[in-house]
Amino acid sequence: MPGYVIGNFFVYSVINAFTPGPGNILALNTVTNYGWKKGNPLFLGIFAGYYVVQLICAVFVFGISAFLPGVLDVMKYVGAAYILWLAVHIAFSRPDGDSGEKSASFWKGFMLQFVNVKIYLFGITALTGYITNYSTALWVLILFELIIATIGTIATTCWIGAGMAIQKIYLQYYRPINIILALTLLECVYSILTS
Repeated sequence: MPGYVIGNFFVYSVINAFTPGPGNILALNTVTNYGWKKGNPLFLGIFAGYYVVQLICAVFVFGISAFLPGVLDVMKYVGAAYILWLAVHIAFSRPDGDSGEKSASFWKGFMLQFVNVKIYLFGITALTGYITNYSTALWVLILFELIIATIGTIATTCWIGAGMAIQKIYLQYYRPINIILALTLLECVYSILTS
């Protein structure tokens, strides 16, 4: 696998993981409302759910590649369209308000990930856009999904650790931050469509 493909995979993964999404916003809101100690069960649930969902994505993409190999070519374009949509959405999005979270339980964080469409699309898009052109072996797909889940966990931990500081910085500079992230995602779309 060429180095630029792995580089683009990491760029896409980092941007997707660090941008505001349900898990990151919930984690930020929980730490600011409950603190680390009381919010810890919810954070652990978010992390565990992330890994389970990414393993499901790896098995899904493996099954598609084994039984319906032509679908992967179509999914590459669907993934590129999703990244394009994400870039436009990020460029024009405004910061969200309070998520309304009332309790910090493991199961609430864990179950959030099973309804978090962003991470399903994230995992499937990353594999079909960058990895399956070079390998559809189950162990390779699982390896890259574990990398995605680890990057996602690191991103959520950063949102937790920075707490209100990230929120203040993002609220102040959200427009240029969003435009830079969107432009970087457009390069990812280009690399998917030309590979």
